[in-house]
Amino acid sequence: MSAPRSAVRDTALMVAAESFSMTGFAAYTTLLPLLMKEWGLNNSEAGFIGGIYYAGYMLAVPALTSLTDRIDSRRVYAAACLVSSLAALGFALLAEGLWSALVFQFLIGVGLGGTYMPGLKTLTDHIEGKGQSRSVAFYTAGFGVGSSLSIIVCGALGAAFGWQWAFVYGAVGPLVAAALVMLYMPRGRVRAAGAHPHALLDFRPVLANRKTVPYIVGYAAHNYELFGQRSWMVAFLVFCSALDAGGAAALAGAATLAAFVNLLGPPGSILGNELALRWGRSRVIFTFMTLSGLVACGLGLLAGQPLWIVFAVMCVHYALMLFDSAALTGGLVAATPPEMRGATMAVYSFIGFATAFLAPLVFGVVLDLAGGNQDRIAWTLAFASIGIFGVFAPVARAIYLRRPRA
Repeated sequence: MSAPRSAVRDTALMVAAESFSMTGFAAYTTLLPLLMKEWGLNNSEAGFIGGIYYAGYMLAVPALTSLTDRIDSRRVYAAACLVSSLAALGFALLAEGLWSALVFQFLIGVGLGGTYMPGLKTLTDHIEGKGQSRSVAFYTAGFGVGSSLSIIVCGALGAAFGWQWAFVYGAVGPLVAAALVMLYMPRGRVRAAGAHPHALLDFRPVLANRKTVPYIVGYAAHNYELFGQRSWMVAFLVFCSALDAGGAAALAGAATLAAFVNLLGPPGSILGNELALRWGRSRVIFTFMTLSGLVACGLGLLAGQPLWIVFAVMCVHYALMLFDSAALTGGLVAATPPEMRGATMAVYSFIGFATAFLAPLVFGVVLDLAGGNQDRIAWTLAFASIGIFGVFAPVARAIYLRRPRA
């Protein structure tokens, strides 16, 4: 008889693997000011490249995450890591403008589609109860750790050696992640042969589960604001630095500030989950979604203020955005039968990252239409374009509370 597994050990291992799998996650967005100048990109084109990453994720995640109900989730995870690694290396060696960058960013996003949610399923297959909720919180918080490390290292490598080396770094991490998961995590839980009443991509049972649909809709709104902000954060800090005589306008300096902002995500996500366990999930989710949306709508107005004020408010905004992250994902996992977990996570991620794809693009289009990335009002309107759903969260909560109970 095998010894019981440690939830703490497995959670720590999967968070470490998650961070390694994301070494290339922020390479493009961190180096965005440099690449826009080198390739002559306008804001809409730059936003399109930023968004295509999430389109790759969105299109890959339904099949790849659903497969984890049928085959060992570790195998899906390892294959996706290989795709991420090869795509990042391809970006470093072959990308030279809009269209080639779109191809490789899309493929890097495909890799994330096969690691983030399949990694969560690998973890939660062996943990139940309150321990499961806390493991989900730490795993989703690990996304912030991975993105922060990616920003710091890619910014430093890009400033010191050229943007290509940031993507080389992005190619190495996923290979380490695959090794960790294949060597040290147990096999994922799968249904018995012949026990699949629905086709692989038949998601009607997921959409019929009224307990999970509100979490799916909430995650879509959460991701729209979060990934719109993430995609343009470094560029906005560079703009604000240039307006502040006391600011450091260098790319590496803006990337470091952005990484510190990202580091507020993990504690925010974990604390938000603890509040949800005590205060109620819907109350936590809607409260912090409203607050973050309101702050987002005013962020662009800070351009021209001292850089430390801009940085401080961006920290507050980012923390508020992440307070509902683990509460949403933990609620979804808890409300999903184990045999449907892969398919449910697939729908959750697909819809959530559909909005993540749109947000950077919409942000860039608004910037262009409103006057460009050297115009304060344009930045204000662009940030308002991602905060708008949070502003209307109280309306969504009223609808949610009045819905018929299952």
